[in-house]
Amino acid sequence: MNVTSLHIALVSETYPPEVNGVANTLGRLCQGLRERGHRLQLVRPRQADEPNRSDEELLLTRGWPLPGYAGLQWGHSSLHKLLRRWKRNRPDVLYIATEGPLGLSALRAARRLGIPVVSGFHTNFQQYSDLYGFGLLTRLLTGYLRWFHNRSRLTLVPSPSQRLELQRRGFERLELLARGVDGQLFHPARRSSELRAAWGMAEDEIAVVHVGRLAAEKNLQLLVRAFRALQRSLPQRRLRLVLVGDGPLRAQLQEQLPDALFCGVQRGEALAAHYASGDLFLFPSLSETFGNVVLEALASGLAVVAFDQAAAAQHIRHGHNGALAIPGDEQAFIKAARWLLEDGEIFRRVRLNARQHAGKQGWPAIVEQFEEHLLQARQT
Repeated sequence: MNVTSLHIALVSETYPPEVNGVANTLGRLCQGLRERGHRLQLVRPRQADEPNRSDEELLLTRGWPLPGYAGLQWGHSSLHKLLRRWKRNRPDVLYIATEGPLGLSALRAARRLGIPVVSGFHTNFQQYSDLYGFGLLTRLLTGYLRWFHNRSRLTLVPSPSQRLELQRRGFERLELLARGVDGQLFHPARRSSELRAAWGMAEDEIAVVHVGRLAAEKNLQLLVRAFRALQRSLPQRRLRLVLVGDGPLRAQLQEQLPDALFCGVQRGEALAAHYASGDLFLFPSLSETFGNVVLEALASGLAVVAFDQAAAAQHIRHGHNGALAIPGDEQAFIKAARWLLEDGEIFRRVRLNARQHAGKQGWPAIVEQFEEHLLQARQT
């Protein structure tokens, strides 16, 4: 337990059991802070079928569906509710994880009450606006995000590449807060011969896995092209594509990939078994601020192919514990995947090194860094 115990209010539009990288990260951070003796109040929208409640540890607000992103929501603006709560029970520091109406009302309330604010840049919404048909709003959205984050004491970003991009766009006071992985949950020992049999695969066959939301921002057409290219170039190997997750592109992908397995959303030990029962992990996304699934795949002992940015740039050494391609170079991405599969010894060595590296990237050190940033914000 820490000598200095903080009262922390954390504001987010998403939180477990919702399935996405932001929710997963916040769940881990909250758990870690409580274990270190801090008092935490969570402010978030009420989730589907959740009873309304309000106490010293949880304040629920109304939410609106997020356009083009089924299953997630904006939090309703709650300025007066937050002012009443925080006047009565003032937090030492506020962490705002999302920049929607709820996050904005929290920022305004904190500034009015003089509560120090730390913000987190978790999602590249300014890139998503192009993909979802709102390209004209991209400049306005970038301006809003810059205005929002520059009003906090500091903004936490998950990778050096993200920090550099935001610095170029005029964001100030940026600090790194990487992500961790549960190396006991995500582990090669979770490999399941029964699950592979259910997939119709023998042990010497290759399960090509992708885990994530089936949505436009994940660059999944490259996944389709890469898998088809691997099938053509390696006709002697039996490959099966396994997709874990759900989203608006599922029906389209099922038409394009009738021979692929669509496993839907998986959680906990079932998710860990799906990772570990695979062999090659393809991650074609170009829009991640981090990409938690990359670390989860590495920890599960998979050979990962990704673009050289975000989590992959931080944790993969090309040819040692995975394979990297220059961002946007689709042919290099496909070539990297083919290279891994062509040499069985390289493939085996890369998978062993992947687990060895990721097994050292636990959450406790990340939580401690987060704690230090919150203490710093309170003292400045």
